Amino acid sequence: MLLTVLASIFVFGMLVLFHELGHFFMAKAMGMRVDEFAIGFGPRLCSYTYGETVYSLRAVPLGGFTDIAGMDPEENDAGERGYCAKPAWKRMMAIVAGPLMNFILPVVIFFGLFLAVGVSTPSDRPELGDILPDKPAAAAGLKKGDVIERMNGKGTEKWEDIVNIILQEGERPIKVEFRRDGLPQVTTLIPVYDKSAERPLVGITSSSDFRQPGFFEAIGLAFYKTGYIIYKMIEGLWGMLTGSAKAELAGPLGVAQMAGEVAQIGFAALLNFAALLSLNLGILNLLPVPALDGGHLLHLAIEKLRGKPLGTKALYYTQMAGITLLVMLMLFATKNDIVRIFFGS
Repeated sequence: MLLTVLASIFVFGMLVLFHELGHFFMAKAMGMRVDEFAIGFGPRLCSYTYGETVYSLRAVPLGGFTDIAGMDPEENDAGERGYCAKPAWKRMMAIVAGPLMNFILPVVIFFGLFLAVGVSTPSDRPELGDILPDKPAAAAGLKKGDVIERMNGKGTEKWEDIVNIILQEGERPIKVEFRRDGLPQVTTLIPVYDKSAERPLVGITSSSDFRQPGFFEAIGLAFYKTGYIIYKMIEGLWGMLTGSAKAELAGPLGVAQMAGEVAQIGFAALLNFAALLSLNLGILNLLPVPALDGGHLLHLAIEKLRGKPLGTKALYYTQMAGITLLVMLMLFATKNDIVRIFFGS
């Protein structure tokens, strides 16, 4: 439980920090006055004033904000340095910088992981890689490095054989014959059907072959991996919007649970998870939904086309509609999290 809490704070804190730093630095670069840069919500735990900006850490570490003067034209006390007084393109730059940082962060993380850990390629050997905690394989006593020789009497010469036998046996017990440090051992593995994956799972991954890339190769691989994941995420999002793919939503509870499970594998795995979540956040934040950064960009694009900003009432109602939609989605996702975590479905 403690590991889940710490992992969640680390992941959410890092994503919010980089996102808000994007807004902060770009707002400063565009000549806007930033009144506060905060990590977290709720009461201030501590704060420090440097120049005209208050830097604060707040009690609830699941968000943050950059308070730019003049976001509300009726309350602008910063004159020409207010957000509302700047040209539309400068306001666009300040808004888009947040999601942009969510795309830059994964490149940095992947680059660091490639240099520190190396590049892994899944092996076809019948050798176990990571064992997920609290899953059937862990309960059966299997460990990383175990070489599977037979399952229910069937030989396993490659990893594909292991996958196929688990799928064929369903939730029936599987007698597993394996070698650990060269010594033959036997255990019984009972797969559990996973409704989200729609197949029986046991909580294992294949072993990997590692190689160490050079500095410039690591940079190229980091950009390639980031771009490929963005492409697959957009493809999946389009599939959900068109109904060709199943829509699955996870709220803060679900993400926290996943962070805790990944953290048990290791810090490198947690960083990889944070990179994926950062890309997810960046893409979702750019959707043209009021109250999201994409909604702000849409308003600014309309302003450029009209030659003047939307009226106060129009902005208010679109923002309220966006907030209502986001709250409904959050409640729905949280309901799914509760059902999945506490009722196992």
